[in-house]
Amino acid sequence: MSILDFGDDEALGRVLSVDTATVVVRVDDVEALRALQVNRLVALQSSLAGHKLIGVIHKITRTALEEAKVADIELGEEAHPEVNLVRITLIGTLLDRDGTRANVFRRTLETVPEIDACCFALEGERLTRFMGVISEVTGGAQRLSLGAYTLDPKAEAYVNGNKLFQRHAIVVGSTGSGKSWTIARLLEQIAELESANAIVFDMHGEYASMVGDGFAHLRVAGPGDIEAGKGLADGVLHLPNWLMSYEALVSMFVDRSDQNAPNQAMVMSRAIVEAKTCFLTTGGHSEVLANFTIDSPVPFAIESVLTELNRLNTEMVPGAKPGTEKQGDFNGKLSRLIQRLEGKRTDRRLGFLFPAAGVADSYTWLDEAVTLLLGGRAAKGGRGGVKIIDFSEVPSDILPLIVGMVARMAFHVQQWSAQGARHPVALFCDEAHLYIPQDATSGAAENAIATFERIAKEGRKYGVGLVVISQRPAEVNRTVVSQCNNLIAMRLTNGEDQAVVRRLLPDSLGGFGDLLPALDTGEALVVGDAILLPTRIRIAKPVNEPLSGTIEFWDRWAAPAAAATLDKAVESWRRQTLIK
Repeated sequence: MSILDFGDDEALGRVLSVDTATVVVRVDDVEALRALQVNRLVALQSSLAGHKLIGVIHKITRTALEEAKVADIELGEEAHPEVNLVRITLIGTLLDRDGTRANVFRRTLETVPEIDACCFALEGERLTRFMGVISEVTGGAQRLSLGAYTLDPKAEAYVNGNKLFQRHAIVVGSTGSGKSWTIARLLEQIAELESANAIVFDMHGEYASMVGDGFAHLRVAGPGDIEAGKGLADGVLHLPNWLMSYEALVSMFVDRSDQNAPNQAMVMSRAIVEAKTCFLTTGGHSEVLANFTIDSPVPFAIESVLTELNRLNTEMVPGAKPGTEKQGDFNGKLSRLIQRLEGKRTDRRLGFLFPAAGVADSYTWLDEAVTLLLGGRAAKGGRGGVKIIDFSEVPSDILPLIVGMVARMAFHVQQWSAQGARHPVALFCDEAHLYIPQDATSGAAENAIATFERIAKEGRKYGVGLVVISQRPAEVNRTVVSQCNNLIAMRLTNGEDQAVVRRLLPDSLGGFGDLLPALDTGEALVVGDAILLPTRIRIAKPVNEPLSGTIEFWDRWAAPAAAATLDKAVESWRRQTLIK
């Protein structure tokens, strides 16, 4: 039996015009018109038996009689009939029966309403029954609960977990709108899965509160960790320079404004290849030695590279006349490169890039790091399905380079896994505008953008999903954003950011963008392949709320004793490591 049986006497109005997915309905009952609201659901008769078309009210218009009289004062009242119009966007079809299943909703339009077809408001018990059908769209591990529909708080709102991560997602919203809350809600459900596998790029330590068997907390090594000799076993992640691609190394160490930059890049590449060759030869890795490239993740000693650069920078070669010498081809041309490399190597903030001997320079270190990051909850040696990496101590100028390095590592491991052996991984990119910017102002940013653009375009083939999170979607790389087929939009007040979100919405749902500045805290507009009914959802409270860091200014100012430990802050600044 259909859950939407209506009598003709219950009709709200009748179809006046049809245009692809937009329908205009004429409403003669003024009281019924007053009861309608924009973004509420309606059902329309279909030309196919057993089908009901479902739509969203986009606009309500009432042409007043008095206004018509002013327009043409000489005509009588009968020439100015009152016209009440409701513009509706069609979003899907409810089938009374689909094979053996009853009451099935589909995001397709096999037909459109006929002229004079009846339109009915979906409310009360019928709305509850319809939302129940929506909530039961999928079963098993695909069901990922976000919260409850704003239309009907009793109906739980689910998204399809497969499609959410296969086709990438973007979560946007102004500061304080509830983005971190939403991400925490997703992560808690992922962590419960037996073989969960996700990596969170945490820029400010917001997700340190996420605890449980399914979570593993890591942090990029800071000066304090390096002094204490901490490593993978302690949840401290070194990211040695030999993991970087050639382009990343060049962007970090070579000054592109230097007239000798091409020579410096060429010489550095030769020195690195020689150092990697030496490592492989010494270790007896003949099979790798025969096929490796400069981008292969093979350890090498940065000291040997520096030694070679210094040799070439001071090299003297035999002159044209016997017994004479002249400067070599690179004599004096590598000074700035050597200076930059030495400066980076001695920078305490970058200690994770230049770990001490024995920390991250063995052939097996990469295997251990990859198992920890990508092994999943059920893998041997795995600590949790959701790995939260704290990047808060990474200097902002090289942040894109370092985050891109981890993302590149995840992508290449998946790419080089056998077709049937790939275990999918999702990358949660918090504060994405910091390292996937629209306008690259440095080589580090260009390198990160290239990595994430490739993941956005090709990741689905290799089991790498992206969840882009940002309070400024207008500042996030457009290519990456355009590849996100699922949108979770919280409150947005900036016009440029709203415009980005509107471009992501299907043409038929473009009016949803008007909701963005009016959404409540913790309320989201959810649209995309992963959700059957594009609509507003009130996100449920996560068990472990993220550490948003929001400080109550007025309350703290009014507190009688709120002296800050400024001496510790100053000392932490000097040491470049947080003193607790």
